[in-house]
Amino acid sequence: MKLSKTQAAVVALIIANIIWGATPPIFKWALEDITPFTLAFLRFFLATIIFLPFIRGHSLTIRKKDWGKVFMLTFIGIFIHISFFFLGLELTRSINAPVIGSAAPIFLMIAGIIFLKEHPGKRKILGGIIGLIGVLIIVLLPALGKGFDGAILGNLFLIISTLGAVFHAVILKELSKDYNPIPLVFWSFAIVSFMFFPMFVNDAVNNHSLSNIGFQGLFGVLFGGIFASAAAYYLFYSAMKYLLASEVGLFTYIDPVAALIIAAPLLGEVPTSTYFLGALLVFLGIYVAEGRLHWHPLHLLRK
Repeated sequence: MKLSKTQAAVVALIIANIIWGATPPIFKWALEDITPFTLAFLRFFLATIIFLPFIRGHSLTIRKKDWGKVFMLTFIGIFIHISFFFLGLELTRSINAPVIGSAAPIFLMIAGIIFLKEHPGKRKILGGIIGLIGVLIIVLLPALGKGFDGAILGNLFLIISTLGAVFHAVILKELSKDYNPIPLVFWSFAIVSFMFFPMFVNDAVNNHSLSNIGFQGLFGVLFGGIFASAAAYYLFYSAMKYLLASEVGLFTYIDPVAALIIAAPLLGEVPTSTYFLGALLVFLGIYVAEGRLHWHPLHLLRK
């Protein structure tokens, strides 16, 4: 059965979010063996090399007026997003990352309304607010018992990372109207590799990061370059052309499930009651936003 463009976009987002859901525990495991900026540089540099054979026959030309958007897409949407993502992972549990990332729909709705003139409706806005409360419980409630320790700071870093991802989706939505995914992915990866390069060199010289990489670090680089970067970003960029920014955000509900499946055996991370309460509100928010199957982006597969 041949899928329509909208159906293909839905399938692409499901696959991308399964990959990104598995990413936090895998990267936290890898960060035991490699520094954050070394992993970040090698991940995107490898992804850039992977895309080189695929640029044949595709124009890599970006109009002069759009280079500013491409730079901001890369700087805030990838460089800032990934930097705070890795720094947050070092300080807090990996299973927190995808639930905090589930706050993206409410930010995407607000950004979509302001910048893209979208009209998501009252149900989605209310559901997003409920989900955001759940995220705040996961981030801030532990501070009542322990105070503001490193885990709280790590959670706050993950919120900043999520805001970077929201900005990425909004700018990408604008650029995807005029460009094929190939040039956008290639230039994003090439530029962000250049941005991470100075920190990579500093790690290599001062921390001997390259000589100390073992199996965990190498696995993180390969998973990050091949799956979390080259495959997932290409699928995400391809899907943005055919779905609303607010619809794209709803697919993040997949991420916590994938993270839990990986984090339990790999890191021994067991969800706490606070986590369950926050996650429950996040999923309740998603249910309120969707209302019924028709409100869920997956209903598009039936068209």
